[in-house]
Amino acid sequence: MSMINETQREELWKTLQTRFETNMHRHQGLEWNAIQIRLEADDNKLWSLHEMERTGGEPDVVGYDEQKDVYMIYDCAAESPKGRRSVCYDHAALESRKKHKPENSAVGMAQDMGIVLLTEAQYRQLQELEEVDKKTSSWVQTPSDIRERGGALFCDYRFGHVFLYHNGAESYYGARGFRGGLEV
Repeated sequence: MSMINETQREELWKTLQTRFETNMHRHQGLEWNAIQIRLEADDNKLWSLHEMERTGGEPDVVGYDEQKDVYMIYDCAAESPKGRRSVCYDHAALESRKKHKPENSAVGMAQDMGIVLLTEAQYRQLQELEEVDKKTSSWVQTPSDIRERGGALFCDYRFGHVFLYHNGAESYYGARGFRGGLEV
C-alpha cells in the first residue's frame, strides 16, 4: 500500500464529507467528525477509501456496528464501479482461463485495495438504503462449497427486487464488477 499525498487527502476529505452530508439517509444518527477522527488515525484505511473513490465506488458510511465498534463503509455508486468491471471472480478463476483473460479478478482487486467484497446480506442492506445496480451487477462473497465447484455469486436489482445469481467464476462481463466494504 502506498500513502496518499496531502492534496489527495484534502480532496478526499472534502468529497467524503460532502457525500456524507448529502446522503444522511444512509447513516442517520451518525456524525462526520467521529468518522473523520477514526480515518485520520489509520493511513491504510484512508488509502483504501482513496482507492474506492479512484475506481468509481463513491464510498459512504452505511452504519455503525456497536458490538465491533466500527463504522461500515460501502461502495454506494448507482452502478457497479466503472474502474472495477470486466473482472472474473478470483485469482483461481483468472488462472483457469486459457484465452481472453481479464486483467484482474474481483477478489484480487479488493485485496489489493484493502477492502472486501460485500456479502449477499451486506448487498441487500445497501439496497434497503437505495436502489443500486439497475443496469449492472456486482460479484458478492461466495461460499466455499459453491466456489469449490467452480461457481461464484453476483447480485443486481431488477423489477423492484434484489436478485442473487450464479455464474462460472471465470466469467466476466463489461457490466459486472464488484462492490467493496471497509470497516473503520
